[in-house]
Amino acid sequence: MKRSALRVTLDVWHALLLREAVSRMFARRSALAWLLIEPSAYIGLMVLLFLALRTRVVGGIDVGLWLAGGLLAYFLFRRTATQGAAAIGANRALFTYRQVLPVDTILTRCILEAVLMLLVSAILVVALAVLGVRFTLDEPLLLIASLFGLWLTAVGWGLCVSVANELVPEVGNVLGMLMMPLMLVSGAVFPLAAVPTHWRDYLMLNPVAHGVEGVRAGLSGIYHHAPELSMGYLFEAALVLVFLGLALQVRLRFKLVTS
Repeated sequence: MKRSALRVTLDVWHALLLREAVSRMFARRSALAWLLIEPSAYIGLMVLLFLALRTRVVGGIDVGLWLAGGLLAYFLFRRTATQGAAAIGANRALFTYRQVLPVDTILTRCILEAVLMLLVSAILVVALAVLGVRFTLDEPLLLIASLFGLWLTAVGWGLCVSVANELVPEVGNVLGMLMMPLMLVSGAVFPLAAVPTHWRDYLMLNPVAHGVEGVRAGLSGIYHHAPELSMGYLFEAALVLVFLGLALQVRLRFKLVTS
């Protein structure tokens, strides 16, 4: 029986998801543990630093909740973006099958990273709750919208940067190096609301900052977020990146397969 184009695409995604899941979690002995260790280490070190500075409340909420929410939100963006950007090079051998397109490898990696980060976040939230960090969920719709907006922005980043990685590797390397400073200017480890207005206006041009602040505002209704927070801006930026990335994938699909 002849399969429809949608059926073929779904079958390809299913196979790629299984392949990526095995590779991501079991390619190295420490791969599965590192998924938990990396965010745990960041959160633990930053909590110790803030406590050493005698800071127990940031933006009106507990510093543990503030750091965990911001860092886990940023890790969702960073892991999805970096894994998506590297998907084409890691799966080049699969392009001998005409059913597999470069965009398929990127999207399946992004979906897998979202699932893994949600599982990691759930485990860390339980662990932090046992240690005494009280988690709330005052605005669940805002939290879900912020997380989805961050993920969609990361998908757009992956679609665009994957093209740069294959056609101009030097540009891709430079863009990859931006992830650490991006964490700083996104407010993952310092309160954006404390930045003077004339500087904050520039920082809030970064859509990731809106997603990070939105996650914290969703966790606690009393959080004093940056007044420029806008879910509309986050999704506008995300959709621009996604459509630009998809346009690049369609326009340059033959070069991406043969490069």
